[in-house]
Amino acid sequence: MATPDDVMKLIESEGVQMVDVKFTDLFGQWQHFSMPVEGFDIETAFEDGMGFDGSSIRGFQSIEASDMILLADPSTAIIDPITQMKTLSLVCDIYDPISREPYSRDPRYIARKAVGHLEESGIADTVYIGPEAEFFVFDQVMYSAGEYSSAYQVDSIEGPLNNGIFGFGHSIPQKRGYFPVAPLDTLQDLRSVMARTLIDAGIEIEVHHHEVGTAGQCEIDMRFDTLLKMADNVQLYKYIIKNVAQAAGKTVTFMPKPIFADNGSGMHTHLSLWKGGTNLFAGDGYVGLSEVALHYIGGILKHINALLAICAPTTNSYRRLVPGYEAPVVIAYSARNRSAACRIPMYSGSEKAKRVEFRCPDPTANPYLAFAAILMAGLDGIRNQTDPGAPAEKDLFEKEHMGEVPMTVGKLNEALDALEADHDFLLEGGVFTPDVLEAYIGYKREMEVGPVSLRPHPYEYVLYYSS
Repeated sequence: MATPDDVMKLIESEGVQMVDVKFTDLFGQWQHFSMPVEGFDIETAFEDGMGFDGSSIRGFQSIEASDMILLADPSTAIIDPITQMKTLSLVCDIYDPISREPYSRDPRYIARKAVGHLEESGIADTVYIGPEAEFFVFDQVMYSAGEYSSAYQVDSIEGPLNNGIFGFGHSIPQKRGYFPVAPLDTLQDLRSVMARTLIDAGIEIEVHHHEVGTAGQCEIDMRFDTLLKMADNVQLYKYIIKNVAQAAGKTVTFMPKPIFADNGSGMHTHLSLWKGGTNLFAGDGYVGLSEVALHYIGGILKHINALLAICAPTTNSYRRLVPGYEAPVVIAYSARNRSAACRIPMYSGSEKAKRVEFRCPDPTANPYLAFAAILMAGLDGIRNQTDPGAPAEKDLFEKEHMGEVPMTVGKLNEALDALEADHDFLLEGGVFTPDVLEAYIGYKREMEVGPVSLRPHPYEYVLYYSS
């Protein structure tokens, strides 16, 4: 869909009955409301704006300035693949109703500005992004956190973990879930349904498979795309996967570390810069990288702890970012070495395939903010010709090497402190603004770091109850 008129033609040709408009809050949650097609007005949707209460959305407006408006982007129009009734889905940008200016805290606007900043820099005209968002499929989940009790329990037929019921006998051990066929892999058909639904919604899918973790860890890979389009796709990807699973009587989580002592779920993010149809990351340096690519890596490694506050943005993210689970906690780069924060995939020798994989992000990140922040760090490295140092070509988790390389911070509050101290690179070109970072950091400290730190952990009862 290229224009509002094209959207109206789609509505008529498909017999649409409802129109659903969606936008993303500061922390990556998709929000929406729907209207009967009879009440959908092209002028309101694309020019005047559709109103909503910004004070009821996390990280947005205070109550005395709550009114905001949405303007639909016609290029995002699809028939919603989840709803029973024929529904048109539109992704929206957020505007101030008085100034008619884009809203500074709209993640989609920040992503747009990042792309504009790249183009204005003259360094490149396109950034391609290819994220690998992993997730767990469970059969049952229970959790609670009250004043006098706290508990969680997950179960999977691939375990089974907790239900005590005799199963098929074909259980995937911890860290042994990578690529087994059925009956060990019980989710082949479900992933295929997810993949076909994603394709029908306009997302190009390359591959799907079981991941390393037991109890239903999966991955469905999208083909790379431009920054804004890929961020839109990640939101649609998570929406479709969760809802397809629920329709099948299962439940999906994108939280990074839902199971103790097993691999967590990441969102390894592949990036490359292009100009005039040429891949700027291809060259004659280390494993076929250019100086531009190495300086880009240098920028990521220089600002890595600040990036983590946006790319690994939950307290649970740091249950994943620990040594021993293919976790990228070493501030280094390498070809093939999965313990390094930045990896250079070596599956293809083609110059077009040359890219950098930043392995620290996880799928709880707001994709608009995460992709924009990674781009800004890399551009800072290119402008300042930041040297990434020597590549790491050894097992960085061997005891004799553990003290030789720096590690990323280990807690969300430390990452937030790093972002507070190191964020000038994000402010370049007005891409991120101080109010965005202040709102983001303040919410994370007050609503996530603080409440988690104040609550007794169940394992503390094991350790200390009889002390």
